[in-house]
Amino acid sequence: MKQEIKYSCAASVLALINDWQLWLAKERGYSAHTVESYARDLSFFFCFWQEYLGYLPDISALQSIDVRTFRAFLSRQNQRHLSKSSLARELSSLKSFFHWLNRNHLIDNTAITIISSPKKDKILPKALDVDQTLNLLDAAADFAKDKWQGLRDVAILTILYGCGLRISEALSLNIGDINHNDFLKIRGKGNKERLVPILPIVKDKIAAYLKACPYNQQPGDALFLGARGERISPRIVQRTLEKIRSYLGLPDTLTPHALRHSFATHLLAQGTDLRSIQELLGHASLSTTQRYTNVEIEHLKEEYNKAHLLDD
Repeated sequence: MKQEIKYSCAASVLALINDWQLWLAKERGYSAHTVESYARDLSFFFCFWQEYLGYLPDISALQSIDVRTFRAFLSRQNQRHLSKSSLARELSSLKSFFHWLNRNHLIDNTAITIISSPKKDKILPKALDVDQTLNLLDAAADFAKDKWQGLRDVAILTILYGCGLRISEALSLNIGDINHNDFLKIRGKGNKERLVPILPIVKDKIAAYLKACPYNQQPGDALFLGARGERISPRIVQRTLEKIRSYLGLPDTLTPHALRHSFATHLLAQGTDLRSIQELLGHASLSTTQRYTNVEIEHLKEEYNKAHLLDD
């Protein structure tokens, strides 16, 4: 049974909160779960308000609240050892509510805009090792209903790993994008184009899939098709990977994006310079690519530790 969210505020403010929640659902299209999360964050703030300032906030109080109160709330939440992601989400909920109040001319108070969101902890990309990657590609054809779909899955996973593509980039490819060229033109984030070399094995896997595909594809049509002949959705690829990782005992971090990380990490391990990897991945900033340096260092530490354990 869902627990009712209670607010420590005047009835006039509660009415505004209800209107804000309706706006989140109808105008912003947020799910019921997301709206509830935003509302719960707001309830935490108003409970703190009553404890910190000693009174229930009304509309005039919303008008006069200063930045120190917001910072005191975040400080108290930080003392509760909330993660940076949780703190950032709570601040986002507060900013959404006060932005809505200002936008609708219900108050004129932009104090909260001064506060920056806490920087989230950097999460290192999860890459497979080379043997795991090859085993995955070998097993990819075994989980489809039809042979042609198995060949399609192999081709998709091979191009994700062999070219370091995002899943959206791979599935947006059309017939004719891969001809007899040695490079593939990819349009990535920010509509930025980049050239990616195509390995012979990638071409071979795609050619095998196209030969077996039962649909008559013309230049400009989607390259990778679903069972009904439509452009395949990312969710189909994700479900295929879920089956493979369960069968092979691979970590839950194995996603389509993990193959892109594996592509970069393996290149780095072979001595490819970061600037080249940046170009291949289409990263706007070299600092994004530098995360893979940390990944490789962590991998070397693991191998070092294993070697010393064997020596004991």
